[in-house]
Amino acid sequence: MRGPLAPPQVPLSASRAELFGDLVRDSVERLERRWPQLDEVEFVVADVPGPPGGPDGGWNDEAVPLGGLVEARDGRPARIVVFRRPVEIRAKSRDERALLVHEIVVEQVAELLGLSPETVDPRYGQD
Repeated sequence: MRGPLAPPQVPLSASRAELFGDLVRDSVERLERRWPQLDEVEFVVADVPGPPGGPDGGWNDEAVPLGGLVEARDGRPARIVVFRRPVEIRAKSRDERALLVHEIVVEQVAELLGLSPETVDPRYGQD
């Protein structure tokens, strides 16, 4: 018998990138209930940050960013980026990835809003 093991709507057939995007969406939805102004922010998943010293900031082999913030300008909305591959390398299980993704999103939202991460999400750092 040849063909897919599961129908497309079953999570088994979702790619790692799609599953990671779901983690980011879950985190954003959780925060949007408390911070409705996040509707104006674009949340993006990128595989890896750009080259050192490039638009993603200065990083090196010892400090690769897990996320980033691009301020709103020239009519473009603010953008928060989560870098999938560095997160996957640091967190092995789905639960670890979900927690790390949420922390990254909270930290970037806090930076955008000029608040502490604990103000953005009172459970930050407690999970």
